[in-house]
Amino acid sequence: MNFTVIQGDIAAQQADALINAAGTSLEMGSGVAGALRRGAGGDINAEAMANGPVDLGEVAVTDAYDLDAEYVIHAAAMPHYGDGQATTVSIQDATQNALANADELGCESIVFPVLGTGVAGFDFERGAELICSVIADYESSSLTDVRVIAYSDSEYESLQSVADTIRD
Repeated sequence: MNFTVIQGDIAAQQADALINAAGTSLEMGSGVAGALRRGAGGDINAEAMANGPVDLGEVAVTDAYDLDAEYVIHAAAMPHYGDGQATTVSIQDATQNALANADELGCESIVFPVLGTGVAGFDFERGAELICSVIADYESSSLTDVRVIAYSDSEYESLQSVADTIRD
């Protein structure tokens, strides 16, 4: 399974599933979660929280509401706000579980942010290495279009460099 690196706003992407960088409570606060909450409208935050809390590294699925997707897969790569930072294991598990869940749903396309970075405090480049490695090693039954997205120019350049190294 191949993946591409893109730059932009995850809430503006079209895919079968968009991945939310969630905390274990599944409350959609700021960062990626905030962008998806604002783009989705409706009751996405209430629906997400009704599915939580989840264990670190686990996922929950909601409707995508007004986003150009079928699902939002909330991947808990970090503890609830204030309870600690993302870890290597939590990022790997959340990525793996999001991919497996997308397969179970029959998704063909999916967009990942670099989980565990930003609000969760994990180093961006190391987080990108972890996510890209899990995606590169994953054997999917349905996914054909996997995108990893960065918002800023500097994050995009770093992510592209990491992805090029892993794909070589």
